[in-house]
Amino acid sequence: MKWLYLVIAGMFEVWWAVGLKYSQGFTVLVPSIFTISGMIASFYFLSLALKNLPLGTAYAIWTGIGTIGTVILGIILFKEPVDIIRLMCIGFIIIGIVGLKLVTSH
Repeated sequence: MKWLYLVIAGMFEVWWAVGLKYSQGFTVLVPSIFTISGMIASFYFLSLALKNLPLGTAYAIWTGIGTIGTVILGIILFKEPVDIIRLMCIGFIIIGIVGLKLVTSH
């Protein structure tokens, strides 16, 4: 369950990051509520994962999932640029996440 909690936490991190863009600095009500609820859920599931996972591993994977998800949604929703360097960097993050998962014995 600890890994599932961590993945859910990462997905909620993507949720609140995208919501933050739409909230326009917390000046638009519905996206602001969306953002804050995503933050609370993300931190809650991260806290559950941290009960049984090393802090450094869990935090790195959580932020990695958030980074990858927000980059992908930035490309899809906000027409952010796609180039080979950006895609390679995402690939390195994925390699790091998989590597941390493989070396974590808990």
